[in-house]
Amino acid sequence: MNPATAMATVLVDELLRCGMTDAVLAPGSRSAPLALALQAVEEAGRVRLHVRIDERSASFLALGLAKRSGRPVALVCTSGTAAANFHPAVIEAHESGVPLLVVTADRPPELRDTGANQTVDQVKLYGTAVRWSTEVGAPENRPGMVAYWRSLISRAWGLAQAPVAGPVHLNAAFREPLIPDGDESWCEPLDGDATGAWTKVRAATPGSVLHVPPTRRGVLVVGDGAANVKRYVAAASMAGWPVLAEPSGNARYGENALSSHHFLLGMPEFVEQHRPEVVVTLGKPGLSRPLLALLRRAEEHIVLAPELARWPDPVRSATQVAQEIEIPVVSGDDAWLRSWRTADRAASAAVDAVLDAIPAVTEPRLARDLVAAMPGGSLLFTAASMPIRDLDQVMRPRRGIRIMANRGAAGIDGLVSTAIGAALAHSGRSYAVLGDLAFLHDQNGLIIGPRDRRPDLALVVVNNRGGGIFSLLPQAALRDPFERVFGTPHSVDFEAVAAAHGVPYRRLEAAADLSKAIAGDGLRIVEARTDREENAALHAELRHAAHEAVRAVLSG
Repeated sequence: MNPATAMATVLVDELLRCGMTDAVLAPGSRSAPLALALQAVEEAGRVRLHVRIDERSASFLALGLAKRSGRPVALVCTSGTAAANFHPAVIEAHESGVPLLVVTADRPPELRDTGANQTVDQVKLYGTAVRWSTEVGAPENRPGMVAYWRSLISRAWGLAQAPVAGPVHLNAAFREPLIPDGDESWCEPLDGDATGAWTKVRAATPGSVLHVPPTRRGVLVVGDGAANVKRYVAAASMAGWPVLAEPSGNARYGENALSSHHFLLGMPEFVEQHRPEVVVTLGKPGLSRPLLALLRRAEEHIVLAPELARWPDPVRSATQVAQEIEIPVVSGDDAWLRSWRTADRAASAAVDAVLDAIPAVTEPRLARDLVAAMPGGSLLFTAASMPIRDLDQVMRPRRGIRIMANRGAAGIDGLVSTAIGAALAHSGRSYAVLGDLAFLHDQNGLIIGPRDRRPDLALVVVNNRGGGIFSLLPQAALRDPFERVFGTPHSVDFEAVAAAHGVPYRRLEAAADLSKAIAGDGLRIVEARTDREENAALHAELRHAAHEAVRAVLSG
């Protein structure tokens, strides 16, 4: 099957699974895959298809259908000015709160701005008149496309109705051939499942609380920016579920919170024995690839999203999205939770043993010990790259602290300034841990005028003379270009930088000296020097030790 036919088939099928009853089509060439898919399901009696030769008339027909029924109507056209003729109806749908799902066919990116026939700029064509707009992207015959297409359609269907009904826009690029080629093969099944829409969206209305299926074999995942953490951690604890919390989710506390889920989920034998029946996600997860793999495999993945306009689903596995959920208490033994905790304790002890055996400063131990050393009520701001991942892998559960990171876009920008701003707003002690490149990127944040407040902030800079995270990625295997284009080594004297800004400076000489190094008041810099290659080797050793310890538990 050619990619254009495959994508159109799946898009139309998912619209039907979401509940589409009516579709309006204005004919054209580039939209042929969608037209043929709609015609096929019309012949099967699955949809009412309305065809109009004038796009303006077609769009207002769809508007009337959706306005009266209260249900989204799909509106399809070809590329070029055909899409522009939808604009008046889209504006009316926006102002009237009418749910329209506008699908404009487009030329692939390589034909744009070349003078190719019927090619105009259709990206975000309708501006602010749509609730949501996205470029679908030219389809490719590779695994993962079906999940992408289906989750995209169910997201669009949901956003056309909630939180406020209105139009959404999908711009779908198709490469030729545009009609079926007689080959029905594809690299993965095109079908959905028997449960309806890929992702079901539930808006918060009276009585609309989503009740999670009762089970002891559940898992609560808490990512960055999670809301109502205490409520749902308490519910998971009552249900006997393990809590897998990223540091900036601020849910790594209590008896159900794990420290080493990154290592546990990296073991196929552990994963095979610990397949959850339901996973509930709060916030935005994304630090650990093994954790994302757990979400990808989940049979039931429920995402709690206070704002339905944007819900986090990085692996496109969400089966339900809700603004409010209830996790039921289920009676029974605690074998499920006990098994997770036993493996977690074994992995954590093995990791601690490796870290404690090294007297020199290492990045994972620094992360672990810094969290343990902070007094209650403290704030820790961490860089969004390697420091927060170290915390995720080695941080032990504790209460009474707040961890923050710029994980929205996970960039390197402005971290010194963000840390200072957070410290100025915080009522207790404040600490920050940044890599050297993140620090250098925003060293101007240290410039504070004589009449401005200065924060009580210990700024810990991990100096491995370059981009440490790249040493843990596949790029590290490219020995010749690695240092030049990834490692980006430097020879900056951080003590001199501190002196230039009038900021007190200390050098952390040994791992055991951390508490003494971070002590003090006001803005201060603590430099911790490490080696990138040694750090990569240490992470491999930690993974090996944790896996061996868990294997001993599983075999025992």
